[in-house]
Amino acid sequence: MNPPETTTLREKLSGTVITAADPGYDAARAVWNGDIDRRPAVVAECATREDVVTALAFGREKGLEITVRGGGHSFSGSAVADDGLVIDLGGLRRITVDPGARTAVVGGGAVWADVDETTQRYGLATVGGTVSDTGVGGLTLGGGFGWLTAKHGLTIDNLLSAEVVTADGRILRASEAEHPDLFWALRGGGGNFGVVTEFEFRLHRVGLAEVGLFFWTLHDAPQALRFAKDVTATLPPGTGSMLVGITAPPAPFVPPEHHLAPGLALVVAGFDGPERHARIVERIRDGLPAAFELVTPMPYAELQKLLDPTAPRGILAYEKSLYVSSLSEKVIDVIAARLPDKASPTTVMPIVPLQDTFSTVPDDATAFGGPRTPGFVIGLAATAPTPELLAADRAWARALWEELLPHSNNYGGYLNFMNEYDEDRVRTAFGAEKYARLAAIKAVYDPDNVFHHNANIRPAE
Repeated sequence: MNPPETTTLREKLSGTVITAADPGYDAARAVWNGDIDRRPAVVAECATREDVVTALAFGREKGLEITVRGGGHSFSGSAVADDGLVIDLGGLRRITVDPGARTAVVGGGAVWADVDETTQRYGLATVGGTVSDTGVGGLTLGGGFGWLTAKHGLTIDNLLSAEVVTADGRILRASEAEHPDLFWALRGGGGNFGVVTEFEFRLHRVGLAEVGLFFWTLHDAPQALRFAKDVTATLPPGTGSMLVGITAPPAPFVPPEHHLAPGLALVVAGFDGPERHARIVERIRDGLPAAFELVTPMPYAELQKLLDPTAPRGILAYEKSLYVSSLSEKVIDVIAARLPDKASPTTVMPIVPLQDTFSTVPDDATAFGGPRTPGFVIGLAATAPTPELLAADRAWARALWEELLPHSNNYGGYLNFMNEYDEDRVRTAFGAEKYARLAAIKAVYDPDNVFHHNANIRPAE
């Protein structure tokens, strides 16, 4: 788009308007996934919610494809589209904490590192992701798993309200009391219903995390998977945990002989004091000796950065996911057989237990497209520094997903953990009843399907 065509937008926007003719265009169009190389016509770097209204009206008037960027961290790169308008929320990162009410108001452009740093000043936190650079908006609207999920549910279970700019330019507050249909849809329905410029979260007392990381080599992977399955099933309620197919980093706590060794890690994070955690650690040590371990108290904000080295900004990335009701013998056999085939040292396979508070929330309480029964979500996150390694691990992820699919439940996978989602996959993820309800709400708030660069829900006719 030529600069003269954006004159009106530049005059009205308090933020910055960037086109291909402007300095900084390449930086403005970049997203976390370095495999995404799209050239939008306009990037509107919004500084206020009114800027969002202005940019949205401009995009619709010009007939542009409209995308929204919060943290820009999605594997799919849905924040940018060729020849489209990017509504960039990076200027909306203000965070306000009310320690007495234990709430936080978070701008739509914030990332979880922003939230964790701010709320931890008061000894508080809410359920965030497991990579600190992840955007608050995308993770929240898709559901949101984190180290606190066993204790406090999904991120959406801690969402109290949201400020939304709808497709027709209205600014609405959605909560249980105001526009409750929209509030229900936002909690799991993704970016289908508008631009969320502000989130209000419930906070919880969270002090030091007691962390235990135990690593077994590929030789012990089958036994480690079975052992970790038993451990996670019997952890004290509220203990965070994750199994990760991972390559050992060249970190100080890793013995040199295990640097860059592929294997399986079990991470447990306790939030109820060192004594309780010590009993968990003792049980793991006695049950299956690890190649190495890291057992230490850790500030919660640092725990949130534990997996950051696997997901640096600009890495080439691809991901698929699915849910399983249990780590059955067949699932374990498939994972153990295929884990050695991953090629890139940064590729990871997170296996997240879904239990405790997560599974106490009624299925129909939110739009979340996944089971609310105990089980696991398996992610196949191929990340690589080169196109050749990405191609190899993309093929690995797709093949492993196909092998695991017969053992999954009837859901289509966690949409935040996916690069590709066609309409059938989206319908399967939500199920027929939820999809129909979401489509009806979509018809109210976005009848023209303006917001469709996402796991799209078509408006009901």
